[in-house]
Amino acid sequence: MSEQTIQLELDDSGLAPGLPVPSDPRDHVQDVPYRPVEFRDDDLPSALERCANWLRTAQEWLGEPLDVLAIHLDYDDTEGAPYYDVKVLCNEEDLAGAPLAMRAQSK
Repeated sequence: MSEQTIQLELDDSGLAPGLPVPSDPRDHVQDVPYRPVEFRDDDLPSALERCANWLRTAQEWLGEPLDVLAIHLDYDDTEGAPYYDVKVLCNEEDLAGAPLAMRAQSK
C-alpha cells in the first residue's frame, strides 16, 4: 500500500487562498487546533446568520459539506458591553482545500 502526497497551496496562515473569508471584520478564522472560525457580535441572531452564510459559501467553494467538529458559544453579559462569540470548529484539511486538491489530482 502506498501513500499519495498531495500538494496544497496555502497562505501564510495555512489556509487555501480561495477559501471564502467571513464578511464582517469582527469575524475571522483562528489558529489551530481545529481551526475555529469566529463570529462575534452583540446580537446573537446576527452572529449566527453570518456564520450560516459563511458555511454556505465555504461549502460551495469546497464542493462538499464542510467538516464541522463542534460549535462553541461564549458570551459576556456585562452591562454596557454584551457580546456573543460563536465559534465553528472546522477540519483544518477542509479549510486548506485538501478535498479540492484531491479531486484535481484524480482528474
